[in-house]
Amino acid sequence: MLSAKENFLETIKPDGKPDRLVKQYEGAVFYPPNPAASYIRGNRHPGMDPLIDRFGTEILWPANQVAAMPHVTDKNKVISDITEWKEQLVMPDLQANCSDPALWEPFIKKADEIRANGDLVMAFMPTGVFERLHFLMGFEDMLMNYLLEPEDMMDLCNAIGEYRFQYMKLIVDYIKPDVMLSHDDWGSKHSLFISPETWREFIKPQYAKTYKYMKDHGVIVMHHADSFLEPIIEDMVDLGIDIWQGALPENDIPKLQKQLNGRMTLMGGIDAAIVDRADSTEEEIRKEVRRACQSYGPGGHFIPCITYGGPGCLYKHVDPIIDDEIDKYNKEVYGV
Repeated sequence: MLSAKENFLETIKPDGKPDRLVKQYEGAVFYPPNPAASYIRGNRHPGMDPLIDRFGTEILWPANQVAAMPHVTDKNKVISDITEWKEQLVMPDLQANCSDPALWEPFIKKADEIRANGDLVMAFMPTGVFERLHFLMGFEDMLMNYLLEPEDMMDLCNAIGEYRFQYMKLIVDYIKPDVMLSHDDWGSKHSLFISPETWREFIKPQYAKTYKYMKDHGVIVMHHADSFLEPIIEDMVDLGIDIWQGALPENDIPKLQKQLNGRMTLMGGIDAAIVDRADSTEEEIRKEVRRACQSYGPGGHFIPCITYGGPGCLYKHVDPIIDDEIDKYNKEVYGV
């Protein structure tokens, strides 16, 4: 029987031979903190006072909500006129504030401890380029600016892309993660937010250098987008993405598995709307997990998982049942 780490690595190899389905994030330890994240995002927690991040975006996390969210209005948007974005936006200086090796020492030590225990280190890069754009100006302005002011939007995309490259480089150079969980939601449940052509023009180029650097340094690229992404699946392969985390069941996962033929692993497939509710029953959860395993497991290069951008469901009773049902499926189908 392969270890959890070995089974994970075999699953994502084009010609790998896993001996069972990976159980969500097993084999890797999600380790999101680092000096750059603390500098950019601040101390976020439920019930906090409104927080202004380093980009100037107001972030809210009411005590009765499950996560922090940007709060962008006509009055507080950072960029009110895209043609004046250079005057309105002060880009965070990561090199000046986050490159001191002493800042990274405790995080390097923790990563080394994780590896010493036989697990992969999974670092975290939230708030991708597309997301940062609507954090700065709101969703409606962002969509209009692609059409009305493409030159300024391209300049801003390039600036955010370079910032994100520097952010990534600090994490990779210091912590040397085995896996990077990188976020950018590019669509809703049923469509991309923008046309594939617009995405290829503005967004895709911002990931080419970043993901190449990770690949060149041996980092497994896990991109989170709990979205409908069928129209750009080949572009994701082009970017070097090893694992698409957040693959919603609204995508035709079996079709994509055949198309990809091991070039990228799909991670997700479990419908959160069914399982992750305060009133979800054990029977409902097991039925949905079993459906995902039976529907997508035989196609290979699939990891059954909740589609959120990190480990853990919102309601504490859910994950133990998900994991136990994957264990049962593996025992029945693979004998392990």
